[in-house]
Amino acid sequence: MSEISEEVKAIIKKTAKKLTGSQRREFIAEITNELFGGSARKAEREFGWGRETVHKGIRELATGIECLDNYSARGKKKTEEKIPQLIADIQSLFDEDGQLLPDFKPDLPHGKITARAVRRLLVKRFGYRDDQLPSENTIGNILTRLGYRPASLGVPSSQDAAASPAAKKAVAKGREEKLLRLVGKAQRGGPF
Repeated sequence: MSEISEEVKAIIKKTAKKLTGSQRREFIAEITNELFGGSARKAEREFGWGRETVHKGIRELATGIECLDNYSARGKKKTEEKIPQLIADIQSLFDEDGQLLPDFKPDLPHGKITARAVRRLLVKRFGYRDDQLPSENTIGNILTRLGYRPASLGVPSSQDAAASPAAKKAVAKGREEKLLRLVGKAQRGGPF
């Protein structure tokens, strides 16, 4: 093998980086076979490619069989997948309208459905140990995915019930104006 110029090395590395999966491995295998006689060690030293990747690419090229990448099996599984019964237990706390069942209302100190309260109910009523359950934040995410929102259990407050669409629009406009003032201060570099 003759010496490869730095420009050619850079082009080969750049091309390999743009490709993914089996296309990348095929490209790496072809370069390795052409320039290094199939030596994965030399390809690793010259281009920084992993030897296992080079070997896999050479095998794919020789056999014509493409190895499938199983990216979906990587990473952290959702809590619902790890503890399938958890969803059923959470759903059994609520009725069809998303309201907490009357049996569980005494267990909520302030009448609010919160992730913390649901977590406590799961420990108290279903016998979960604290270390078996996910964090409050994760339970909050699960509640959101299931369509439950933390809300007061009783009748909506008179303020909420009496708020007309015009009043709600005025509140939203006030928030927007306050936000614009803050953005203006930030752009001028002023204190908040």
